[in-house]
Amino acid sequence: MIAIRAMNLSTRRGGVRGRSTWPVIAVIAAMLAVMAPAASASRDDGRLRWRDCGSEGVPTDMQCASIEVPADWAKPEGQKITLDLARLSATEPARRIGSVLGISSGYGIQDLTRSAADLTELRRRFDLVGYNTRTTTWIAHMPQACTQPGGFLHDPRNAKELATMAAAMNDAFTQCRQADTTGLFAHLDAVSIARDTEAIRKALGEQRLSFMASGIGGSAAAAYARLFPQRIRAMYLDGVNNQTEGWPAQRLLALPVMQQMFTRFADWCTKTAACALHGQDAEAVWRRLLRDADRHPIPVTSSQYGDGKLTGWLLTSTLPLDPGRQNANWLTFADAVDKARSGDGSGFADQALYNVRYAATPAAQVMSCGDDRGYSSYAQLEDFRRKARKISPEYAGAAIDALGCTGWPLPVANPSRPLLTRGLPPFLGVGTTWVDYTSTKSFTSMIPGSVTIPYDGPGHVMYLSGKKCPIRHATRYLIDLTLPEPGAVCPTE
Repeated sequence: MIAIRAMNLSTRRGGVRGRSTWPVIAVIAAMLAVMAPAASASRDDGRLRWRDCGSEGVPTDMQCASIEVPADWAKPEGQKITLDLARLSATEPARRIGSVLGISSGYGIQDLTRSAADLTELRRRFDLVGYNTRTTTWIAHMPQACTQPGGFLHDPRNAKELATMAAAMNDAFTQCRQADTTGLFAHLDAVSIARDTEAIRKALGEQRLSFMASGIGGSAAAAYARLFPQRIRAMYLDGVNNQTEGWPAQRLLALPVMQQMFTRFADWCTKTAACALHGQDAEAVWRRLLRDADRHPIPVTSSQYGDGKLTGWLLTSTLPLDPGRQNANWLTFADAVDKARSGDGSGFADQALYNVRYAATPAAQVMSCGDDRGYSSYAQLEDFRRKARKISPEYAGAAIDALGCTGWPLPVANPSRPLLTRGLPPFLGVGTTWVDYTSTKSFTSMIPGSVTIPYDGPGHVMYLSGKKCPIRHATRYLIDLTLPEPGAVCPTE
C-alpha cells in the first residue's frame, strides 16, 4: 500500500488565463514538497488530529490536520492518498453552530487563509474548514510525461480533423496514464472529490455541514448534493460552474457575457483617449480582425511558448474578463488589437499560445475530463455551433478546454445529467454580471427556493475578493438560513 501526500501551499496558484502559469506546472511539485505545515501540540477530534500549522503566511491560530482516503473509492482497501485540512475554530464556542467547509477546485487551505479576515463574522458561529483536494496530490506527483502537449489544438472543420486531434490527445493521455504512480489519473473527477468531502464530514463528527463552493468546485458541490443531500445544512455557491447541464450548455450561457464584456470595453475606449482604438468603432475593428485572422492566420515567432499562427478562433481566447487596475488590461488589449490588424501578433502571442498549449496538456485536462468536459462527437460540436451562431457568431468556435479532453481514454466517471433536488435545502448563489452570474444562477435555479444575487461588476469569487455585500448575504444565510429577497443586487465595490 502506497500513501502519497499532498502538501500545503502558502502562495496563490496562478489561474489558467495568466501568462505565467504554465511554468508553474513544471516546478510546483518542488514548491509543494517544502511547504508542509509544521506540527506542534496536537489533540484528537474524532478521527482528526489537529495541530498548530506553524506555516508562514497563515493565521497564527490556524490548525492543520490530515486524512487518508482511497485513490479509487471503488477499491477502499487499495492505494491511499493523504489530504491536508486547515481549521479556524469558532471564536464564540458557546454559540457555535457547526462547521463551514470550503469546496474549491484545488487549494482550499490557501482559500481559507486568504479569506480569513473577511469571514470574521461568520467565524463567530462556525469552525471554518478548508482542505486541499486530491488534485493537489496529482499536481505534486504527476509524471513529466503528463506535461507534454498532445499536439496543437485548433477549431476542427470536419469530423476527420476532430478524429485526428482526438487520436493525438489519446496518445498523450495514454503515455501520461502509463507513467502515473499516484493511482489518480482515472480518479480526479468531481464524484471522487465529493466522496473525499463526505469522509471529511464524518471525520469532523458533524451530522450536517454548511458549505461554501467556488469556481470549478461547483462540479464537486453538485456531485455531493447528488450523493449526500441529507448531509447539507446550507450551500453557498460563489461564481461556480454548472456541470450538470453539460459544458456545451455552459459555454452557450457564456457567449452573451463575452459580447457584453466587449461592449463595455468599446464604450470605455470611446471615452478614453489613451485607448489605441479611440475614435474608431472598436467592436467593428475586433470583428474584422477575427474574420481576417481566420482567413489569413497571423504568424508569430517571438512567443515563449513556441512559434504558431493566430487564428480568429484563437484570438477569442484572449478576451480580458476584467479591465484590471486603472484599466491596465483593457489598455494592453487595445494595443494588441491595433498591432494585430497590421499583421503584428506579438501582443497576443504569449497568452494565446499559452492557452492552447495548456489545454492540450494531459496534466491539466485530466482534472476535468472525467466530468464530461470533452466533445463526445463531431455531431455534438456541430450542434453547439449551430446554437452558438444564433447567439454570437464571432464566438461560435469550439471551446479550447473541451477540445483538450477530446480523446479521453476512459469512460466518463461523472456524466452530465440533471440534479435530483429532493431533500436539498434552498441554496444561495452569488455571481458577477461580468463573468459568472449566469452559470451560478443556472445551478441554483435547479433547487426550489434558492436565490442568486448578481454582483454588478467584474471579478470572480466574491468572498475571496473581500466584497462586503456578497459576504454579508452569505454570512446571514449560513448563520440564520435566511435568504435575501429575490431581486437583491450587490453594487460594485
